[in-house]
Amino acid sequence: MRSLLYIGILFFGLSCTPEGPQLHTGDLLFQVGAASAMEEAITAATERDSTLNFTHVGIFLTNNAADSVLEATSDGGVRIVPLADFLNRAGHIAGRPGVVAMRLRDTAGVTLSVKRARQYAGLPYDYSYRPDNGRFYCSELVWESYRDTCGRRIFPARPMNFRAADGTMPAFWTELFEKLGEPIPEGVPGTNPNDMAREGVLTEVGRYF
Repeated sequence: MRSLLYIGILFFGLSCTPEGPQLHTGDLLFQVGAASAMEEAITAATERDSTLNFTHVGIFLTNNAADSVLEATSDGGVRIVPLADFLNRAGHIAGRPGVVAMRLRDTAGVTLSVKRARQYAGLPYDYSYRPDNGRFYCSELVWESYRDTCGRRIFPARPMNFRAADGTMPAFWTELFEKLGEPIPEGVPGTNPNDMAREGVLTEVGRYF
């Protein structure tokens, strides 16, 4: 009976993380959003002619203990979470986590990039969506951390758009920036997971769905 209990516990532990691609530290995990006001607003502003629209990105980490993800979220700031938690928070496709793993084509600077990203753990979330303010949103964390061997940022920043495809401003953004007492940073250079996932410096290594 005790042996069966141990087997059950082992099976449960293995089943917590869905089977997926073979990942390397520094791979980027792009997450299809679940239904939340913020994710719906991001999707409305950044969706493209594609069946997949990403609202979040994290940095995969692995060690002898457990796989994890370094991310910046609105409810936790810059933090490290178990991979299983990251996957479970994604919107699901056919009952599986809507997460796509991407890897830099040139991995020469990845080790230093991950080391740099780890140093930001504990910093708050950047609700202002502005650069160089000591806070980070998810793709801003990647943008700031990932640099080539000469120290140049790998991912470009482009003028941000917060408007929906029909030109209207989602109520989420209007209410958020009214509370902050700041103008909406329309046109300010920035990043988003959808554009980042489509950069030519990345190649897809697998999916969880």
